[in-house]
Amino acid sequence: MIRKSAIISISKTRLSKTEKKILKKYKPWGVILFSRNIKSSNQLIDLTKEIRKLMSDKKYPIMIDEEGGTVTRLANIIENSYSQIFFGEIYKKNINIGEKLYINYLSSLIKDLKRLGININTVPVLDKIYKKTHKFLINRCYSNNVKIIKALGSICVSTYKKFKVGTVIKHIPGHGYANLDSHKTLPSILLDKKRLTKNDFNCFKESKSFFAMTAHVKYKKIDKKNCATFSKKIISETIRKKIGFKGILISDDLSMKALSHDLITNAKKSLDAGCNLVLYCKGNSKESIKILKNVPNIDHFTKKKTSQFYKFLS
Repeated sequence: MIRKSAIISISKTRLSKTEKKILKKYKPWGVILFSRNIKSSNQLIDLTKEIRKLMSDKKYPIMIDEEGGTVTRLANIIENSYSQIFFGEIYKKNINIGEKLYINYLSSLIKDLKRLGININTVPVLDKIYKKTHKFLINRCYSNNVKIIKALGSICVSTYKKFKVGTVIKHIPGHGYANLDSHKTLPSILLDKKRLTKNDFNCFKESKSFFAMTAHVKYKKIDKKNCATFSKKIISETIRKKIGFKGILISDDLSMKALSHDLITNAKKSLDAGCNLVLYCKGNSKESIKILKNVPNIDHFTKKKTSQFYKFLS
């Protein structure tokens, strides 16, 4: 399998001539879809079929960021969309009811995703809520309770696995204590390693997700210079060893303002630090080409894990 170590996005509801050439020539590892790409069920089914036909790959990774609530890309298609905090609050009051409602909701959503041709969803958000958690993130999380986060995160991943759709746990190793929006600037966390290990990092432990997405957050007590996405120390010592994540690690979006370099530098620094894939979400064809020209093909580890994911999809 020859694939570039990048996931790209597209600009509209249909592939342009340039985008078709990009997919065929550069062979990105996958494609992520957003609201701008979705008009109706039939249109989306046609789009996902066209992408896979171009790639000559019936299992080609097509992702979406369908968290529910404030982050929904399928508003034109799905009637009821609920945030993670909604289920976190129910689960807190009654575990049995919360679990049943969440599994029923997820099962219905996943069936829709499969019907539409999407085989990876970038959920669950496993960030812990604090008093200082930025408002852009709060409703996207489950709870301020680590046990609830781990329980609902596990239900989410296992339910997706039951229906053979991949998940992406995020934002590893934890975005919750940051009081700034990483879409706009680089947040820093000053908590010591002991508190982070007990709380934020713990939320991601034992997850059986195939994929994880990094946090564009600087943990100053661990690495003063680099955010997690750029930090060899955090990826190797915290994400891989302490948390024990063994799947494919994806950077958060390279075009977010938390990353201050140009896209090529952002991509190279992410991969050099230990990310297996980089994510680009803006859908600009010229920028996609630049990234794909400058990133390597996926390495042996990523090939192996991708093959395992393809077997899982069978």
